[in-house]
Parts: sequence; structure tokens; C-alpha cells
Amino acid sequence: MVELPRQRPAVMGILNVTPDSFYDGGKHDKPELAFDAGMRMWRGGADIIDVGGESTRPGAMPVGEQEELDRTIPVVAALAREGVLVSIDTMKAAVASEALRAGAKIVNDVSAWGDPKMKQVCVEAQATVCLMHMQGVPLTMQTSPAYMDVVTEVKTHLLLKAAQAHAAGLPKSHIWIDPGIGFGKTLDHNIQLLREIGSLVATQYPVLVGISRKSFLGRILGSDLEPAPLEVRLDGALAIQGKLQCHGVKIIRTHDVQPTRRAVDCIARIYPI
Repeated sequence: MVELPRQRPAVMGILNVTPDSFYDGGKHDKPELAFDAGMRMWRGGADIIDVGGESTRPGAMPVGEQEELDRTIPVVAALAREGVLVSIDTMKAAVASEALRAGAKIVNDVSAWGDPKMKQVCVEAQATVCLMHMQGVPLTMQTSPAYMDVVTEVKTHLLLKAAQAHAAGLPKSHIWIDPGIGFGKTLDHNIQLLREIGSLVATQYPVLVGISRKSFLGRILGSDLEPAPLEVRLDGALAIQGKLQCHGVKIIRTHDVQPTRRAVDCIARIYPI
């Protein structure tokens, strides 16, 4: 089981080893560049480094298994050798299995058992797993997302997936949940989920939220026609993450480790969770 900080959320640094991720695609597309970036985040205050080799931005094309393995496993192994707590961000059981062998301790599965073999991989390794809600797949998820009651539907889905993991042999202490902000949701859906994040926190599963630099922030800070650019979305993310922290969110996933960690530590001094 991965031990989380007691009085503040864990900070999960995003390390995309891809050419096409929406914010940092191509910056870390070689193992040595990715390793250096991961170590900078670790030294800058990250508690976890989340290594991903397949972009899940809206409209992203799938990546083959071998290509994803080639991108991620050398980076996972190098970071783990340095004592870094590594998460593998993948929807593929084979990639998760190899990453766990290479030293990863967490599987961040945005498809929540989309690969039928993933559950057994996590159970056999007794890995910590984060299960995320996504309506559809990255290629089409933002085409026309629709819900009758987004908060209830997301919560019900995540509790079902968590129950499946527990029934298969994974302790509840090894299961995290993520509402999947921006994954098959409109702006209003995202806002509603964030406003009512306490509904997920009340499940007693650690809740992970990732809003770093996402497009809904651009629309809030700008407009539908002229969204605020990527470089100014950090301010909005820090503000919302602070509110989420006060509501008991246990893991914050971010591209911006140092400012996020500083904000988390300040808030925790006044409002420990």
C-alpha cells in the first residue's frame, strides 16, 4: 500500500513521455530527458511521478503496446532506481505489468478496467490503483458528452469499479478514485463535479483530481470563443486545487509541481486535512 501524507494531499507530477500531450508533448520524448524532468519534479516536491506514454487528450489517437512500452519502461526503471515513487499512467495491462516489474508502485488506469486483464495484473502485484471515470475514449470523448446526473453517475461508476477490484482481491486501502475532469465532460459537468467533490470524498476512497492546465480552465478564465492560453491557466488551477484540498481530496495531479507543492503546504498549515 502507498502511504499518503496525513495532513495534506500528495502531489503527483505529470511526466508525459509522448510527442502529442496537450501541454508538454515532445518535451520529454527521449528517456534521458524524461528522467531528468522526473527528477526535477521529485526534488521540487512531488510525492509521486506519473509516467505516461500515450496521450489521453481529447482527440488523441491510440498508441501501440510496444511503442508505449518503449517510451515508458526505461523511464520508470531509472526513476525507481533513484527511490522515486512511480505511477504508470496506462490503459494497457501489459504496460502496467512491465512497469510494476520495473519498480512502479501505482497504476493510474484512466479507463478503469477497460483492458480486461488489468484487474488481475494489479491484484497479482498488490499494486495501488487509481480508477478514473471517462465517458467514451479519448478520440471521441468530447464529441457530445451527456448525463442525467453527472455527480451520481460518476460516483456510481467509480464505486462499481472499486467494488470489482476489491472482489478480485485488491484491498480497499489500495484503491483510489478520480472523477475524470475533462474526460467526456462539458464545462458544466466539470464545474458540477468539482463543486460536489465532497460526494466522492465521502466514499472513504482517496480521491485524486487532475485539472492542471485543462481546457475548461481556459474557458473559465477567458471565454468559449477565446479561451485563456495554457500559460495563464496555472492561477485558476491553484485556486481550485486549494478548495479541493480543503474538501479532503488526497492526491493532486499536476504539471506544475513546485507552485502546487508550495500552495498545498501553505493551505495545510492553516487547514490540515
